[in-house]
Amino acid sequence: MTAHAIPDWRVTLDGKDLTDRMRPRLLDLSLTEARGGEADQLDMRIQDHDGALALPRRGVVLTVALGWRGAGLVDKGSFTVDEVEHDGPPYVLTIRARSADLTKPLRIRRERSWHGVTLGAVLRQIAGEHRLQSRIAPALAGVAIAHLDQTESDVALLARLGQRYDAVATIKGGCLLFAPVGSGRTASGVALPEATLTRESGDRHRFAYTDRDQYSGVRAYWSDRDGANRKSVLIGESGNAKRLRDTYANQAQAREQAEAEWARVQRGAAVLSLTLALGRPELYPEQRMRVRGFKREIDGTSWLIAKTTHTMSADTGLTTGLELESATD
Repeated sequence: MTAHAIPDWRVTLDGKDLTDRMRPRLLDLSLTEARGGEADQLDMRIQDHDGALALPRRGVVLTVALGWRGAGLVDKGSFTVDEVEHDGPPYVLTIRARSADLTKPLRIRRERSWHGVTLGAVLRQIAGEHRLQSRIAPALAGVAIAHLDQTESDVALLARLGQRYDAVATIKGGCLLFAPVGSGRTASGVALPEATLTRESGDRHRFAYTDRDQYSGVRAYWSDRDGANRKSVLIGESGNAKRLRDTYANQAQAREQAEAEWARVQRGAAVLSLTLALGRPELYPEQRMRVRGFKREIDGTSWLIAKTTHTMSADTGLTTGLELESATD
């Protein structure tokens, strides 16, 4: 990609291509993708100086593709409009949309329980109820769950289970994906190729790590009902172990929480943010990345993309912001 490359994009509204009509009016477009627990978000600001634009209805579906002229466009998925704003002068229409897969039924609060099941059975049941395909990592599908209560929405429950097992829990492309963080797979289960960036590819970067307050392990507590005692499990070493606030129902659950938190602590030991002046819309959260041409400590780390922000504007063209954390293996 050269500095003279011309950014390109496409937007459809309920299947109707609006690109040519919107191109001279687009002020900026921003797409933020996260790996799980929150919906991907699309923001668009469009000039309406002549009042000719109709306000889109909430609930209509936008599809977006980003890229470079001559190099093709990358399909970034579908988004449901849930916020519309018009202000001025100067008159500007702002449209905010979130991942189309996170439909209203997924957000309705529910109360139910499971007993003596596997994690895979719970996830497949949720997927089936919403007519989604399930893509569950075998290492997690067979995890035994003695008891699980749900008092929140299905989306919130998925986020809670993702936190509990340090997993990517997301719904995209008609699939419910539940896989260990760092597995590097799309919602359809396809492996993402490792990406490489050189220092020349970036515009700005920020790297940080610290050993001063680095935890040596994680300690989680659980209640021994027979002995009426509060016990603990330790993952890692005890020297400067992080102590989880909650007290869990049993030893197995406490261990799961401690292991998940320890994995998060290790990934957060080093972080790197990059701003790419020439955007890379083909990059996704959960993709592994190597960098070259920075400091030895940066180049020597295997990185994992935690968040991407792709921005298109008349002033800066197509840029990509990346938030990365150190991979644990």
